[in-house]
Amino acid sequence: MVVLHASHPKDLDMADATFATPDLTTFARLDALGLRVTGQFLEPDRAVLACRVLDRDDTCGRCGGQGRPRDSTTRRLAHEPFGWRPTVLLVTVRRYRCDGCGHVWRQDTSAAAEPRARLSRGGLRWALTGLVAQHLTVARIAEGLGGFVEHRQRRGPGRRAPGAHRRPRSVRRGEGDRRRRTCLAAHPPR
Repeated sequence: MVVLHASHPKDLDMADATFATPDLTTFARLDALGLRVTGQFLEPDRAVLACRVLDRDDTCGRCGGQGRPRDSTTRRLAHEPFGWRPTVLLVTVRRYRCDGCGHVWRQDTSAAAEPRARLSRGGLRWALTGLVAQHLTVARIAEGLGGFVEHRQRRGPGRRAPGAHRRPRSVRRGEGDRRRRTCLAAHPPR
């Protein structure tokens, strides 16, 4: 049996440990995205975090006047999973109306995600790290993100992908081989 000893026993002493107040916003790394968690809903197969945008964006971009909250909308973003449980962010985005010119705009969420994106910046970072550094498959990344994959196509059993019934134009006309020969002749092997 191997017994491990600490070189500095005082490092193992927990009496001096400092703990912070539990904060789900910091734990989920949403403070860097400009979001604050306002609620959570846990299911066996996913976690949903209700969030609000931290920065007030109540100044009109057209006339510089003060805007009043008009209403709010929610934006659904896939975020990095915790414990391989897909995490979805339900971001409440306020809409404002300018008192001066009547212009209506939404709070800026560009720190959290690209416009019209369905994936948060944290989820994108997690997916790229998983793909490049951890060598995860795209299917595993999609599973970790709860199926939020850009440009996915829904097909039922026995249905082909759009355009799969057609052959490329060059093959239909019998030009494929000739084009390939032309390419090879223009660039002979060395």
